[in-house]
Amino acid sequence: MKITKIETIPVDRFLFVKVHTDAGITGLGESGAWGFLEASEKAVESFSRYLLGEDPLRIEHHWQVMARTSHFRGAAIMGAISAIDIALWDIAGKHFGVPVYQLLGGRCRDKARVYYHVFGQTTEQLVQGCVDAKKRGFTAVGHLTPFLDEPRHIPYFKTHVSKMEDAIDTVRQYREAVGNEVDLCIEIHRRLTPTEAVVLGNGIEQFYPYFYEDPVLPDNFDEMAYVAQHINIPIATGERIHNIWEFEMLLSRNAVQYVRPDVCLAGGITHTKKIAALAEAHHVGVVPHNPLSPVSTAACLQIAACIPNFALQEYPLGEDRPPKSEIVKSTVRLEDGFLIIPDGPGIGIELAEDAAEKYPYRPREIGTRLHVDGSVVDQ
Repeated sequence: MKITKIETIPVDRFLFVKVHTDAGITGLGESGAWGFLEASEKAVESFSRYLLGEDPLRIEHHWQVMARTSHFRGAAIMGAISAIDIALWDIAGKHFGVPVYQLLGGRCRDKARVYYHVFGQTTEQLVQGCVDAKKRGFTAVGHLTPFLDEPRHIPYFKTHVSKMEDAIDTVRQYREAVGNEVDLCIEIHRRLTPTEAVVLGNGIEQFYPYFYEDPVLPDNFDEMAYVAQHINIPIATGERIHNIWEFEMLLSRNAVQYVRPDVCLAGGITHTKKIAALAEAHHVGVVPHNPLSPVSTAACLQIAACIPNFALQEYPLGEDRPPKSEIVKSTVRLEDGFLIIPDGPGIGIELAEDAAEKYPYRPREIGTRLHVDGSVVDQ
């Protein structure tokens, strides 16, 4: 079996990669470099010059060639490698007639607990989102910010005391709204300094968050370790980092209690499985990052199925309605806050034939929020 064609398919705000073979088997993957998908698409085109004519089942070897062929990596390149890697695993599963997880040691569980995205520009909207998620049967909610999902065009300013007190009180309202039946995954989106993160982490400890996600920027692992050493709630991080070596640096510093590899960014299925093994050695749980399409969800579930330290799966808003529900032939089944592990060959999902025509690609604009003094604010 040989690779005959590698096709990039931009759809809506997603980038899919389809690998074709002379055996008639195709594999589907997705890039997680969602802010720079155009650059990731060009990287896929570069890698295709090497991959054409190669055996698609030599997955680890191809990963090593792509990652080590030059001196340059980064999110756009790793997104391309991840998309190709997922597609190659999809081919392997179809070739052997089994789900990908069967090739990775078999199934550890039959279903994966998920957390549901909650958005809102006011505290009332976010609280109501928590209540609605509970009514729908979800036992965890996430993407749940104590700072609101305010529009980025509005300049930001709060005093330190207002920023902390308002955020702590918002988390209190979340907890009171859902009681002890729903876990709260508190999302900070890297918008705090290390000292602010410690103050807020200690302030919300009384509400028992499931995890405290990305309290500070991911660029300096020692800063994350500093926060972890000064609070008593679990930190979740990893969605912006790209490889096993970065995750090992986080883990060796005891800077994280839940790693958040993105299967479409951190090296595909090949390296996400390795990241999970590193985390297992540290008794750290895995919460796969997934802000993308149902293709990403299906790939994540192959990891969730076969690792012992899976904790929770991110389930993004809108998988049950257009456009997400219409860009694939079928979505993964959701029951009572759990996704049922699919048993079809490969990753178990196929792109709809008319996806690109029905939902043309929409590039993301460059822009960020500003402080009232004119400087950039992380949000």
